Amino acid sequence: MKSNLDLVNECDNFPYRDDDPDTYDKLVASCYEFVVLGSRRTVGFVQPWVVEKMPWGKNWVVDHDKKRLFPYVEGLSPDKFSEQNQVIDETLRTAREKGAFKVLQKWRDELYTIHGPSQLIKMERSGSPLFGIVTYGVHMTAYLNTQDGMKIWVPKRAKGKTYGGLLDNTVAGGIATGEQPFECIVREAAEEASFPEDLVRSSVKSCGTISYFSLRDKRAGGESDLFQPEVQFVYDMEVGEDVIPKPCDDEVEDFRLWTVGEVQEALSKGLFKPNCALLLLDFFIRHGVLTPQNESNYVEIVSRLHRKLPFPTATAM
Repeated sequence: MKSNLDLVNECDNFPYRDDDPDTYDKLVASCYEFVVLGSRRTVGFVQPWVVEKMPWGKNWVVDHDKKRLFPYVEGLSPDKFSEQNQVIDETLRTAREKGAFKVLQKWRDELYTIHGPSQLIKMERSGSPLFGIVTYGVHMTAYLNTQDGMKIWVPKRAKGKTYGGLLDNTVAGGIATGEQPFECIVREAAEEASFPEDLVRSSVKSCGTISYFSLRDKRAGGESDLFQPEVQFVYDMEVGEDVIPKPCDDEVEDFRLWTVGEVQEALSKGLFKPNCALLLLDFFIRHGVLTPQNESNYVEIVSRLHRKLPFPTATAM
């Protein structure tokens, strides 16, 4: 059985320097820093085996001594960044055509924003873990209060998806370039759970963010040990007994209405997608289910749900 701290450790599994300086320093020293023009900071970590396999081409500077890489177009003016986007896109498409990385087999034709540069830099979603950039998503827990206590709507992921067969948050999805978190949760709620737009717009509540830094495993699809730092915008939606989510796309198999105890039991058995487990811990903390009185690792868990990432994060979405 997994403890709540075990659930945090499973998802937020990039080492902390304060806890294990040798492991942290060794891992970071092995990485290449991904930078882009317009940012004075590193925006991602790249595994050395990714550097070896990526078809970089002439418009990349790959410095093996300093372990830094960045797209470069000769004569690029400081106020134009579309050329960098083109270089990144062409490189990932070439890598996909060559079959260089399994993760690119899940090509989405959906762009993620690289935050930090003064201009808009973006990247194909499936390529983001290859460059270790911070990605952003939305997660919503739909619940109702009954005479028997709180109950939560829990979906089961479709078997053909990443983390197939595991349990999920009621609604979740990635934020594409140009999309606002609130509009994303409205869209995802309709696509995944058939929630009416007017219901979501009037009932959903913004509840902050969580952040963590994962080393991916095979369940995520593609290669293992790719870097995935993430920020999730958190939403709650209290619904009535007449509101019943229904699958609308191919993301989930079904929904079940569970008591808090049933959700906690499934968490302890490792039946939830790792990052979704963290969202539920955050939900339980905010609703007074998880407290310092019943969780000895309460302070550690709360702090770990809001990890400060080593890369620039969005100042506005």
